[in-house]
Amino acid sequence: MNLFRMLWEQHINWTRAFFVSAIAGLEDLDAVAQRLLRNPTDFANILKRYYGDEKAAEFEKLLREHLLLASDLLNAVKAGDEEAAQMLRRKWYFNSSDIALFLSEINPYWSADRWKIMLFDHLRMIEEIAALRMAGQFAAEIPVSAMNEDRGLPMADYMSTGIIKQFDI
Repeated sequence: MNLFRMLWEQHINWTRAFFVSAIAGLEDLDAVAQRLLRNPTDFANILKRYYGDEKAAEFEKLLREHLLLASDLLNAVKAGDEEAAQMLRRKWYFNSSDIALFLSEINPYWSADRWKIMLFDHLRMIEEIAALRMAGQFAAEIPVSAMNEDRGLPMADYMSTGIIKQFDI
């Protein structure tokens, strides 16, 4: 359970770090992006134990796409390209639906609807964090980031308990 908690917390924290660096144009952006993009591989390495290489690789691909779409969306918003931003936002949410569906297909104790609710909630908070940062409302962004961190633990626990139930661990 602690391992999944750590991975979801890292996902959330490194996503925020990426957004902070990208919005502010910080010099650490490439290093932060590389660390964030390690998160899907870290998840896949754990999921391999239960679901094998192929399913773990599929989850890794979907989660990596999730992060790359978030980056593209942020860049479109920063550039003021509303049309591209709306298209990328739709793709980002569709990708989260794909993640939810995939997880529900590999574990009978994971509901696609529940995953979708949790993932969409996470996306909405990431969007709010980015909007507040871009508007220079840094103090207002902190409690939203804290709420987003809090949302990571139920995702981690849901993932863990599903595996525990499925494999009688």
